[in-house]
Amino acid sequence: MANLSHPMFHNDDAARAHLEAIRWPHGPNCPHCGNADQETIAKVEGRKKSHRDGLYYCNACKGTFTVTVGTVMERSKVALHKWVLAFHLYAASKKGMSAHQLHRMIGVTYKTAWFMSHRIREAMMEDVDSSGPIGGETDIVEADETYIGKAEDQKAPVSRQGRPYKSKKFGTRKQTIFSLVKRGGSVRSFVVKGATTKQIQDILFRNVPRDTALYTDESRIYHDMRWHYAEHQTVKHSAGEYVRGNVHTNTIENVFSVFKRGMRGVYQHCAEKHLHRYLAEFDFRYNRRSALEISDSQRANDAIRGAIGKRLMYQQTGTA
Repeated sequence: MANLSHPMFHNDDAARAHLEAIRWPHGPNCPHCGNADQETIAKVEGRKKSHRDGLYYCNACKGTFTVTVGTVMERSKVALHKWVLAFHLYAASKKGMSAHQLHRMIGVTYKTAWFMSHRIREAMMEDVDSSGPIGGETDIVEADETYIGKAEDQKAPVSRQGRPYKSKKFGTRKQTIFSLVKRGGSVRSFVVKGATTKQIQDILFRNVPRDTALYTDESRIYHDMRWHYAEHQTVKHSAGEYVRGNVHTNTIENVFSVFKRGMRGVYQHCAEKHLHRYLAEFDFRYNRRSALEISDSQRANDAIRGAIGKRLMYQQTGTA
């Protein structure tokens, strides 16, 4: 955990300087026109009442901006030092932090804390297309699916005899999550409408190179993966087999374990429409875990960088 006595957690000017150092390490850039010529960008001095703190003027496009323009913090009335503290708290909390806990710690209303938490998760969400595939010729990727909560817009399937399934997995209409993890590397999770062979194969083919060794359980959805990947090994959990030499899915099971402990013990409830953001939060922290020698401060700074170029309006959260 970062030193919470640092001025950037208590003083807006220090917080602004911290944000500017992360976003503009070589001097301010205009978010409106992209101008980076420092001779044509000036800080507005002698502020009037109508001027915001940290205001800059771009002579190229005649526009004004601050460090929060074009980020998830834009137009927020929450003090900057509270934003910086919130980013650090979410980056350092392995199992997450509830909006109730955040509103008590930083002194904002619960509604504000709830919206801030979703904006921070939006900043933590990584672009899969730009990140490229995971795995490769010498890599092992584990794939598995898990179930959590209740699916809100999905009818419970019935058996061929027309009776509902007794299995908790199907009978309670749980939300389905499919994840891929490279051993010693990163994880990538997806919310899917049920774990069908077609859906799972589509995700695998788009995210895992064909020269990768793929390890899964004995589920039928992976039955023909040996024809598509350099190697496909399975463990038979139904027979009590969990490890066979180097073949196991313990890495992805550990990822699911941390995620479920956070969702049940910290968040307790998650609407289906928000699940993808919670997954992004846990994936973000795992991909920057301490085992990779990444500190809480580095993780928080990465989250702040992820806030650039993103906006999340209150209506987009599905609350209005």
